[in-house]
Formats: sequence, structure tokens, C-alpha cells
Amino acid sequence: MGVAAARYVAGLIKAAIAQRGEANIVLATGTSQLEMLATLVTLDIDWSKVTAFHLDEYIGLPFSHPASFRKYLTERFADKVPPLKAFHYVDGESPDPAAECQRLGQIIQNLPIDVACVGIGENGHLAFNDPPADFDTDEPYIVVYLDEACRRQQVGEGWFPTLEDVPRQAISMSIRQIMKSRYVVCTVPDRRKAEPLKRTIEGLVTNMVPASILQQHPNCRMFLDEPAASLLRRNP
Repeated sequence: MGVAAARYVAGLIKAAIAQRGEANIVLATGTSQLEMLATLVTLDIDWSKVTAFHLDEYIGLPFSHPASFRKYLTERFADKVPPLKAFHYVDGESPDPAAECQRLGQIIQNLPIDVACVGIGENGHLAFNDPPADFDTDEPYIVVYLDEACRRQQVGEGWFPTLEDVPRQAISMSIRQIMKSRYVVCTVPDRRKAEPLKRTIEGLVTNMVPASILQQHPNCRMFLDEPAASLLRRNP
């Protein structure tokens, strides 16, 4: 699954470079992205022509924390490829999160995103847009509050020892900004994602299942493993 997703992403990056001389991508984190990123860094891509954006980050969590998404992407991606044209991380330690959102928004609004790599949460979230997600804001990055289900997922995946250790706020790329991407590649592993995946793909589009908005994206490709896909309707 992750290998296939990485190869597909690499093809999109190469196509963008061939067409425009550069590519702009969005990278996610979490357990769903581990295999994909581990493969992507081994593929033949001219990274000097790639600008990357960071999907989301906890507010107030230091880079040194094991759950820091900046740390995750630095160690699992940026340190393993030749220097990129640019990598615009979300600074969750900024003393002014709203200003950090504005800083990132000013950068990304001038760059077309060729491919956004995302996952979905156990509560159906897309990035850190928990239900009920804001489907209307045009701001590229926003400050969000994390609901308990989202925070429990972080504990369950081993990123934090207890629920109280999980930050309650984050900076997240907005739903509309994700949907502006030319391609969206969504990687979803594990049986625990089966129910939200079913609601994402087969349910109504609703901000109570934020990832369901992907039904409206013209170029969204899902990469699933068997446990995650176990509740989906099967064609005869």
C-alpha cells in the first residue's frame, strides 16, 4: 500500500517538474505515512525542484518531542533526500499561532499544489480538521481545537503517554486549501480506520466526517490495505 502510494506520488512530482520545471507538495505525518515516506525518499526525484509544505502541527509542542510533526518530517523525509528547493514547516512553537497561519498562508496562496499526501483520522478528520470541520474558510492555515477522539488516537498510536499530555490546539491546513491541490493521495491502513473510511467513501459529504469532502475532489486516489477496506461494499 505505502509503496504503491509512494510510486504514484513520485510520478505526479516528476510530471509536474517536466511540465513546469518545479513541483509543490504537501506532506502528512502519522503512522499512515510511514511506509509511503520510507519508499518515497528512495525514488529518483530531482528534489532541488520541489517545494514542500507541512500539513499540520501541535501548538506549543517542542521540536524535540517524539510527537513533533516537524521532527517526524525532518527525520523521515528531509534528512533522507538531497536539499529541497524549500520546505515550509508549521512552527507550532510560534508565540503567535495566528501570525504563523498568516505567514504560511501568504506563501502557499501563490503556489499551485501539485499533490497533497494525506491520511484520515479515526474520527474522520482530514489534517487536524476534526468534526465539525470548517468547510467554508478560505484561510489556507487555521488554528483548530482537537477533539477527544483525535487526542485519544494520538495516545493509542503511542505518540503520547496519556490523554492529558496531548495538546488541545494545533495549526492545520484548512479543508479548502487541501481541496485546491491538483491531486490528493490518501493512504489509509489498519482495521481501526475501517469505519471512518467507509463513512468517508460511501457516506454523505458532511463536516461531521471531514474526510468525506474528498468525494468531491476530481483527482483523489485512495491507497488502502485489506483491514482498512474491510467494511466497504464489494462489487460482485
